[in-house]
Amino acid sequence: MRIISGKYKGKYITGFDINGTRPTMDRVKESLFGMIQDYISDSSCLDLFAGSGSLGIEALSCGAKECYFVDNNINIINILKKNINTIENAFIIKKDFKNALKEFSNQNKTFDAIFLDPPYKLNLINPAINIILENNLLKDNGIIICEYETEEINTNNLKIFKERKYGSKKIIILKK
Repeated sequence: MRIISGKYKGKYITGFDINGTRPTMDRVKESLFGMIQDYISDSSCLDLFAGSGSLGIEALSCGAKECYFVDNNINIINILKKNINTIENAFIIKKDFKNALKEFSNQNKTFDAIFLDPPYKLNLINPAINIILENNLLKDNGIIICEYETEEINTNNLKIFKERKYGSKKIIILKK
């Protein structure tokens, strides 16, 4: 797996074969970043279920000013540390998503783009969106990018900006 565009284009990322991770394929990532490129430059991003960090690193490569990577699996955190070791403005938080979002709320931190790509069978996208909106963590005109298979996404009064299907994977981009 590699970074497909921008400053870190060609950088290889490890961690795609760790149990519990399911990285976004290159063709899906390329299409996704084509859809959101206007929102990434100079943005503050959150890769909430980071795994290998592929989406957040791609955002930094495409000009995001910072990205926070959240995961609670120590094995994944160790891989993530290796993947971002030469990347500036990348911050790792080892917490479950609820505690991480609470911490961001306590710090009055907000984001322009939030990536939600949790393990598919756990149905965590809607709970994450609810907490994000309840705590005003998404900036005005911010976007939430969700990758999923079968979960029914509750848009919570957010606008559906874009939707795409890639085999069994689906992407929905919600806009405030």
